[in-house]
Amino acid sequence: MANLVRIGKSDVETTALGLGTNKVGGHNLFPNLKDEDGYAVVRKALDEGIQLLDTAFIYGKGRSEEIIGDVLQDYDRSKVVLATKAAQDPLHDYQPNNDPEFLTLQIDAALRRLKTDYIDIFYIHFPDETTNKYEAINALVKARKEGKIKAIGVSNFSLAQIKEANVEDVIDVVEDDYSLVHRDAEKELFPYLAEHQISFVPYFPLASGILTGKYTKKDHERFDQYSEAQFNQIIEATEKVRQIAEAKQATVAQVILAWYLKNPAISVVIPGARKPEQVESNAKATEIELSEQEYKEIDEWFKN
Repeated sequence: MANLVRIGKSDVETTALGLGTNKVGGHNLFPNLKDEDGYAVVRKALDEGIQLLDTAFIYGKGRSEEIIGDVLQDYDRSKVVLATKAAQDPLHDYQPNNDPEFLTLQIDAALRRLKTDYIDIFYIHFPDETTNKYEAINALVKARKEGKIKAIGVSNFSLAQIKEANVEDVIDVVEDDYSLVHRDAEKELFPYLAEHQISFVPYFPLASGILTGKYTKKDHERFDQYSEAQFNQIIEATEKVRQIAEAKQATVAQVILAWYLKNPAISVVIPGARKPEQVESNAKATEIELSEQEYKEIDEWFKN
């Protein structure tokens, strides 16, 4: 897993496969999570050579960051890339707040929970409705000058909000919802990011499990955001991926992750994991070589 990618215009470099940690300490987001599993998941990722740990304040309202901070004490900090996010304001029912003063306080609080003196990538997690995005991003520019963060990111911003924030070309990375079944970003966002040397990190790369190959057409009621026709198309495409997977002695999920790793528009993929064995399985995606033809076929199967 030695191939490193650079994040935007920063000097942050990391592995192309990271770990999404919303299931590490994210007790407010998922039922029946155990902290001991969270600790094991983070350790397993670092032991597998995965460098980027992607967390956020709202994952357990700080608990995910605390668990990562604890584990970090046993590893070489210079070999770990920490990404965290904040915007939700505990004093206002966790609604997004992009006020520069608030963001500055959140960076300091994250540093304490992560038990470190710098954060590699800091994202404004969600836009609020009132703060000028240029002013908001300047809080991160200031934090970078002070050495508290190394790369500047935004998440869940519209393209118009990204442009408002990026007047001085300071954004290094955007994290947003993107997968083979949710491809809106390809139309306008990806060209803008490429033009401005901004990295892209998709969340929900396995689309809440629909792209793992675990489901059949009978499971439509579990995914009611898709019409029955759409759902059937997705399952049919996934079954075609299974043929490639079987030929490579891999799982459907591993081949899907390999597709993202080969996609030039994507910098880092951050699948989540509840158990360490899922981390191990995801890490195997880095060993899968898709041919150009296989890459294009998968692209076409999910195009509609």
